[in-house]
Amino acid sequence: MKNNEVIEHIVNWLKSYALENGMKGFVVGVSGGIDSALTSTLCAKTGLPTLCLEMPIKQQKNQVDRAQEHISWLKKYFANVSGETINLNSVFNSFSEVTNKEDSSDAALLSLANSRSRLRMVTLYYFAARHRYLVAGTGNKVEDFGVGFYTKYGDGGVDLSPIADLIKTQVRSLAKTLGVSNAILHAQPTDGLWDDDRNDEDQLGATYEELEWAMNQHYAGKAAKDYVGKDAQVMNIFLRHHNANKHKMNPIPVCEIPKHLL
Repeated sequence: MKNNEVIEHIVNWLKSYALENGMKGFVVGVSGGIDSALTSTLCAKTGLPTLCLEMPIKQQKNQVDRAQEHISWLKKYFANVSGETINLNSVFNSFSEVTNKEDSSDAALLSLANSRSRLRMVTLYYFAARHRYLVAGTGNKVEDFGVGFYTKYGDGGVDLSPIADLIKTQVRSLAKTLGVSNAILHAQPTDGLWDDDRNDEDQLGATYEELEWAMNQHYAGKAAKDYVGKDAQVMNIFLRHHNANKHKMNPIPVCEIPKHLL
């Protein structure tokens, strides 16, 4: 991959889209992970105002530290970058008290985890509306179009997706070229939606590199039955997530009314 050319292409695409739509800049949720680090850096390189929001909800300290260090790094090199920390702990606690009712089932815990992402989405759009900014998504290709590993109307609720055509390997490569810190480059990917330190691999059951391979095989038309051993295991993991999350990745279904009823 021609990193510098890809970076220039994305930066030009971001800037053109914003200006053509009469928007002034971007707002990005910065988590301390590599996807948001790359996205925020690409937005910063447009020269348009870029607001980086760190929105902790019972976050692990290492995630908070990486996010804050990245925002500080961006502000040092880009005069158009600003940053704020919006602590959503009290909001999340209040929401949990009125909805959870001490339900400790797996479904309730997952619902609460996804609620963290949706609270962050609401916060991003609050600031976006105030400043006429676009909410820049941080999802990569495997998450957005392979396994659907994102929260519907949470981190999936964005205005544009600058890195959604890049697999995780490419994200790491571009981030390294741009000078993103080693702490972020080598951090275990995590969605940051849980109180413990579980990472994406723990939840998905496979690494991003393995899922990239499976996604490529799937879209090349290869059948799952053609694989054995570890390959079969990874393909089955990919297909399980892919099929379960199609409702996120496909357009919202519209009930079309037959003309004879109108």
